[in-house]
Amino acid sequence: MDGQTRELIAIGASVCAHCQPCVSYHVAKARELGVSEDSIREAVAVGQAVERGAGAAMREYAAKVTGEGPAGAGRG
Repeated sequence: MDGQTRELIAIGASVCAHCQPCVSYHVAKARELGVSEDSIREAVAVGQAVERGAGAAMREYAAKVTGEGPAGAGRG
């Protein structure tokens, strides 16, 4: 895998992991390697999409495991 691809993956993973220092590092490294700003923004967007999906899945799973039913429904 080339360095540009590695940094784009790292950017998305860092966004998903909510690691601000990691995002800063990997964006700077990607720029050093000549990655376009459009590609960097796309990697950020992919990380955000994964995070949203994982968050929604975890809310559903936690509700199921705790017997809460649909997320936010609660058991009065």
